[in-house]
Amino acid sequence: MFIKDDLVVYGSEGVCRVTNISTRKFGNADREYYILVPVNDVKSTIYVPVGNKKLEFKMHKVLSSIEINELISCMPQQEGLWIDNEILRKQKYQDILRNGKHLELISLIKAVHSQQEKLKITGKKLHQSDAKFLAEAQKMLHGEFSAALNIEIDEVIPFIMKKLSMS
Repeated sequence: MFIKDDLVVYGSEGVCRVTNISTRKFGNADREYYILVPVNDVKSTIYVPVGNKKLEFKMHKVLSSIEINELISCMPQQEGLWIDNEILRKQKYQDILRNGKHLELISLIKAVHSQQEKLKITGKKLHQSDAKFLAEAQKMLHGEFSAALNIEIDEVIPFIMKKLSMS
């Protein structure tokens, strides 16, 4: 259960604030909804039915700064998840983005970034779909880190690098 003013991550929408929990009439039924406003797009509103397990599964509270630091300390040990078969890779990466599990997002980012570096050496570029997966995973992870640590999104990578160099 979430309460008003909670910061949550809602799937690929990223970090949202629960601005209200209220009863709305959509169609013929009155139903209680979490009303979410993405922190990076305050003109948007997302209605999530309270008690809808499938949609509530996509919501979780923003990590604490302690949890963020623990996650950062696990990053060096986290293996990249590169799959040579493009079709299987797309399916797996779509699942990772849909589920939004932090360690899986880190594995995706590490794998695609590593592949990008390998391709750069040969003068090639990432497939457009891989670049899109990388950008989306970074957006999700960096958005949550930014909200949890109360820093700007462009400060997230320097923050991570500093923490990793200290360990």
